[in-house]
Amino acid sequence: MQINPPFGYKNIVPFYRNSRVRLTRPGTLPPFVTETNAVPISFSEFAIAARDYPLVFVTSDGGKSYAPVALIGVAGNENLFVRDGAWDPAAYVPAYIRRYPFCMAKVTLDNQEQADRLTCIEKSCLADENDADGALMFDAAGKASPAWEPIAKLLEEYERDLERTREMSAILADYGLLEPFTLQATLNATGPINLAGMQRVNEPKIENLNATQLKTLIKKGILGRVYAHLMSMDAFGRLLARKAQAAAQ
Repeated sequence: MQINPPFGYKNIVPFYRNSRVRLTRPGTLPPFVTETNAVPISFSEFAIAARDYPLVFVTSDGGKSYAPVALIGVAGNENLFVRDGAWDPAAYVPAYIRRYPFCMAKVTLDNQEQADRLTCIEKSCLADENDADGALMFDAAGKASPAWEPIAKLLEEYERDLERTREMSAILADYGLLEPFTLQATLNATGPINLAGMQRVNEPKIENLNATQLKTLIKKGILGRVYAHLMSMDAFGRLLARKAQAAAQ
């Protein structure tokens, strides 16, 4: 059995009911957040995430598929929303980060990717029975603990939301609405900035959609996400201001 870890996770293993877990303290961030300038965003997060971050689409397979991300930096391994190990309390923390160290992962069995996903956990967060920091998420009868219930809810809701995210991205690409763009800016403290590899919705092309396509965007709630994405472009200015402030300090 091969488990494909999602972005940012290192060594994930299946989570079992008898697993003992070192639960992180509220506000603790996974290690990968300080080493990336983008975090995946799901369908239901568009409206709230657009208030703080530029939301763009990216592809990792040459345009075969696309996914939305929130930009949190303008350099490759830069997060402008973390300081002294804490996320900016005034900014929304994406669900992708909040679910750590758990995730739902793709599993390949006999070279065949399985339809169902498996609940997994970062291996370093597991504990043995002698570890005082380890906690069971289920009792001997299989009943979930109060600590596990919100985690399970987040994982289930996020996984369902990912299906809508994938559908939205596929429809936008199929309708020819996505176009590549580059951020170019010059800051006195850091010099020229050139951020490429991003896709955005070409708003004028929406007018060229036929009635059926436009109805699909409205019925599936995609059109609202499109305009949240377009309005989030204003956040590029605030992101550059953060960059300048960080450089000055």
